[in-house]
Amino acid sequence: MLDSTREDPVHVKRVLLQDQLRRSEERFRLLVESVKDYAIFMLDPGGHVVTWNAGAQSIKGYSAAEILGQHFSRFYPPEVAARGWPEHELDVARLEGRFEDEAWRVRKDGSLFWANVVITALYDDTGTLQGFAKVTRDLTQRNRLETLEQTARRLTEFLAMLSHELRNPLASIRNAIGVMQTRTLDDPHLDWARNVIGRQTSHLARVVDDLLEVSRIASGKIALQKARLDIVGIVSQVLESNRPMIQQRALALEVSHPDEPLWVDGDATRLTQVVTNLLNNAIKYTPEGGRIHVAVRREAGRALISMRDTGIGISAHLLGQIFDLFVQGGSDIVGAQGGLGVGLALAKQLVEMHDGTIEAYSNGPGQGSEFVIRLPALDAVAAREEPAASAPSSAAEAAVTQRVLVVDDHHDVTDSMVMLLGYWGYKAIGAYDGPSALAAAAAFPPDVVLLDLNLPGMSGEEVSRRLRENAGRRRMVIVAITGYGQPKDFRRSREAGFEYHEVKPVDPARLKSLLATIVAENLRPF
Repeated sequence: MLDSTREDPVHVKRVLLQDQLRRSEERFRLLVESVKDYAIFMLDPGGHVVTWNAGAQSIKGYSAAEILGQHFSRFYPPEVAARGWPEHELDVARLEGRFEDEAWRVRKDGSLFWANVVITALYDDTGTLQGFAKVTRDLTQRNRLETLEQTARRLTEFLAMLSHELRNPLASIRNAIGVMQTRTLDDPHLDWARNVIGRQTSHLARVVDDLLEVSRIASGKIALQKARLDIVGIVSQVLESNRPMIQQRALALEVSHPDEPLWVDGDATRLTQVVTNLLNNAIKYTPEGGRIHVAVRREAGRALISMRDTGIGISAHLLGQIFDLFVQGGSDIVGAQGGLGVGLALAKQLVEMHDGTIEAYSNGPGQGSEFVIRLPALDAVAAREEPAASAPSSAAEAAVTQRVLVVDDHHDVTDSMVMLLGYWGYKAIGAYDGPSALAAAAAFPPDVVLLDLNLPGMSGEEVSRRLRENAGRRRMVIVAITGYGQPKDFRRSREAGFEYHEVKPVDPARLKSLLATIVAENLRPF
């Protein structure tokens, strides 16, 4: 009797279809396993690896024997895995059917690579979750190229803005000098020219200082000089020093702060820099007639500083990167003033060095903006009254008897400083190099020497040493006046025996105060 099933067309068709399916699955398996440009593998419902292709081994570095059965969280940086991100990805894929992300992932050797990841949830005919398909692409090279392109673009923009920021003040200074050259000494326009030069010189100094500060922070060369200080006093001083600029732009300034001190542990110079940068931004980006509101208060154990304005605002796409280096908040607003994109980046870095936070808020272009700083506040204590240091009553009279030697190879710097010292009542002479400085000191024994460190032929340190040798026991204070202002430079001048170190350009008010202190000290007996 013949087996009728062998001739059954339905059975034959079923067998053929099963064979085709088996061969199709085998081809697909071979295809997936052979792909080397993509890591393609399966996870069980709990996130454990159950299949592994050649691309996964190539990209991630694990062989199938090493990784099968392991949880896929080992592909993530430890801090990312610790906050439960791998599980979050599976939850999203389970709920929405799919999850996609780009972020850093970890190879077997611990190196990082930039990955595009797609996770797809797999369900059977009954709707039961069978696991997940995970496809990973290594986009490190593409990400590196995009980063380089972005950096190059920002650098180009930065150089353009730097040129703008430097040329405008220089043009103003040159015009003011032109006015001074065509007017007599009693012409009222000389006051205007003097004020222009003063403002623009301060602006140039601030631009240079910000650039140097960012560089120092990036290289880890800034050390905070912390002390107990009143943040209300810091903010008040910044507002007072910038009041002329606020009035010039016809801006309304509203200030609110507690009557008592609000103490923080901070570096007065750096925090002054932060508040100044925020205020300058508010002034720059607020049209004439607008308002700036500054508030200081204690909030939840922190000192809060708020700087709110009615200016041009910040677009939503810029809010997330406003503190990045070389990002100009107003660059996409017609008529907005430019900037280097350094001030806010510097402010953020300095605030974070104080264990604080800084945040930016805006409802969009034309809606104004607000910057909020939060710093750890210290317990309120009664302010210790310390008598202000005052020079002896005879210090002012003694200035006319004080001899000051200025040594700098830049003739304009030397000559202008000698002239300024003369106006203040000092007997001052200048020298442009080491040998002439030694000769001048022999003929005109100085009480104070303002000495550039970077002199041709004979260094400032050598000049200082020779001056002291020649002076014997006669009292003489030597101040380093230099363009170098990194910590190593202060250390270098201190080790060379300089009593003070001032960075060019020295603010005249600061120099005048320093000389008054030196005069007072010189009046005291040995």
